[in-house]
Amino acid sequence: MTYLETRRHELRKRRILMVDGNLTQNLQTVEAGASARVYDNGYWGFASTNDTSPAGIDRVTDLARKNAAAMARFGAKDTLPMPGGSYRGEHVFHGKPAISQKACVQRMSEISAWCKDRYADIKSTRVVMGDEHHTKRVTTSNGGDLVSSIQRALCYVMFTAEGADGAPVELMEVFSCKGSLADLDLSFETIGPVLDALHGHVIAKCNAVAARGGAHTVVLAPELAGMLAHEAMGHPCEADLVLGGAVTGDLVGKRVASDLVTMIDVANTFRGEETMIPVYADDEGTPARDAMLIKDGILTEFMNSRETAARMGLAPTGSARAYSPSDEPLIRMRNTVIVPGTSHFDDMVAGVEDGYVLMKTANGQADSTTEFMFGITLAYEIKDGKVGRAIKDTTLSGSAIKVLQSADAVSNDLSWNCSGYCGKKQPMVVSMGGPALRVRAHLGGE
Repeated sequence: MTYLETRRHELRKRRILMVDGNLTQNLQTVEAGASARVYDNGYWGFASTNDTSPAGIDRVTDLARKNAAAMARFGAKDTLPMPGGSYRGEHVFHGKPAISQKACVQRMSEISAWCKDRYADIKSTRVVMGDEHHTKRVTTSNGGDLVSSIQRALCYVMFTAEGADGAPVELMEVFSCKGSLADLDLSFETIGPVLDALHGHVIAKCNAVAARGGAHTVVLAPELAGMLAHEAMGHPCEADLVLGGAVTGDLVGKRVASDLVTMIDVANTFRGEETMIPVYADDEGTPARDAMLIKDGILTEFMNSRETAARMGLAPTGSARAYSPSDEPLIRMRNTVIVPGTSHFDDMVAGVEDGYVLMKTANGQADSTTEFMFGITLAYEIKDGKVGRAIKDTTLSGSAIKVLQSADAVSNDLSWNCSGYCGKKQPMVVSMGGPALRVRAHLGGE
């Protein structure tokens, strides 16, 4: 039986960069198009166009059918049922009226001037502001008809100082929210204390010492815990990667973390509040539900598309999304979070005799074995339960499974962020969250 889905998709983006009060980048882009995807005789056919008219959609649908037929020349395959049902509805975020480029530039100038006056020992300040807005209309041959929007806004502030050795020292703070830049609170009452703290960390880092390489007890701040959840454990729980040989394929029902760790890829609502990247139905028109990846340390399920759910005999999670109008839906995370525990952050630090507290990361990568490596841009020594000297940039590495199995404390706070992109053949807007974790992991260093 042939299955068909069509998507009309508009993507609006803007990015503005200011360096020391000087505007160096001011971009606005709009991309719109339509796509069709056909599943016939066990093969997919996909095609896209920039013509969103009914005639354009008819043409691209016909081309997708021809592409599926062309793939069928490779030989007969069993046609799988496309499970997941259908969804009809509209979910559009209604925030504050959009603000102009001019207003954004004015606010960036004010932030730059405020930082210059307040932090005389900072050599350079960079401010980035941006937002993006996805609007999608998905229809499916099984009766689905969905209108959805994903909107997120962000602001980066980066300080550069001069280290004791004369080399530049950089640190960045990120502010993000659901909606447009009009919805992002950049008042000095809100960002001032955060930037004061950033300044203190930069100055401390100017006299940083090298970390001692090797295995250590570390307290991962929420930003690091969220990155660990997404990169090192989230990707190996995507069903297409599982079918491709990820180590998690044989671990369902087995312990992959301490019993303090529960990890969820949240569809749209967490603890009664809508998430930063709410997905009520995915780009296949499948109703979205939470994927309980790890419960009390036990691996329980994977994120699925219609096809992978059919191949694995699982219920779809509504996790297939496409970034741009010309992209085909892939299994992607939405809002990945480790559920908060009961410990207090200060107590977690106080319980470490000799270790480190890791606070910020610049990047991260992992593979389907759950092996990972993250760049650490802000961290401090812990000696006898007290935070000590800042350390130089280093790396954190290990097996996510072994690291999560070592967790002996999970904090009772939670921090969300939606400022980054996930890369997996195409970018994707995601959010990630976490409490702090106390674990054993390997640090690079002397």
